[in-house]
Amino acid sequence: MDVNLVPARDNEPGLPSHPRMHGDRLQELDVNILFVIGGDGSQRGAIDIEKEARRRGAKLAVVGVPKTIDNDMIYMDKSFGYETAAAEAVEAVHAAHTEARSARGGIGLVKLMGRHSGFIACAATIASGEVNAVLIPEVPFALEGPHGFLEVIRQRVVTRGHAVVITAEGAGQEHLGSSGETDASGNLRLGDIGHFLKEKLTAHFKNCGTALTLKYIDPSYMIRSVPAMPQDRIYCMRLGQAAVHAGMAGKTGLIVARWHQVYVHVPISVATSARRTVDPRQDIWLSVLESTGQPPRYY
Repeated sequence: MDVNLVPARDNEPGLPSHPRMHGDRLQELDVNILFVIGGDGSQRGAIDIEKEARRRGAKLAVVGVPKTIDNDMIYMDKSFGYETAAAEAVEAVHAAHTEARSARGGIGLVKLMGRHSGFIACAATIASGEVNAVLIPEVPFALEGPHGFLEVIRQRVVTRGHAVVITAEGAGQEHLGSSGETDASGNLRLGDIGHFLKEKLTAHFKNCGTALTLKYIDPSYMIRSVPAMPQDRIYCMRLGQAAVHAGMAGKTGLIVARWHQVYVHVPISVATSARRTVDPRQDIWLSVLESTGQPPRYY
């Protein structure tokens, strides 16, 4: 499989007019071990590079290191970055709780990362103990009606004076519709569920004549930019060491991971064959429901 990723500029002196491929450049630089650090998209790219290296007979080992704060890669206990992201998300929840309690009819609405998997939202909910409703991609919800999300939150504010809501970025896409557009990595562009819920809550409270002071917090870039926590640093170092050992041993087409507390080699094709998601029937989601007191579903 050819990897046509870096076309040369047509009229630049000294450059060939045909597309130059990444594989060419790796060979020009005499690279014999390529470490691919990233999540599902990055590792799928690693598969293509590894296949092309095999086709050419190039002496190139391709080794993946899992790094995605969404924690959505399979056959591993967790991915590097998740612990730090979840811990920093808790700080955003604390801020939302303070704002919500400090205003009449207060709602603190926090949008957290999680395109397809709601692990960060669930972890922040359980760790903080301050969240009253969580929306994740794995659990569809109704907006309208007496048992819909909007009215349940309004009733919470009426009876308790405030509410804290977390939504994962991929939640509720069924209400937003899809543009069909993709980003540079080929991922489908998501609708902005945070602003959507803000507008819907504001309109619903107004129609019902209920006082509302809504504070919307999107800490995504703050979470992405913080230094890694010690546990993530240790994990990253161990993954790095395992990756170097694999590459130096001539292994290729694999991703290093920790599975059941043991560091293992997983074929990249296997690690990217499916996505880990929150199972609404398992204990993590049941723990979320017990922590928030929200209904099992909004209908």
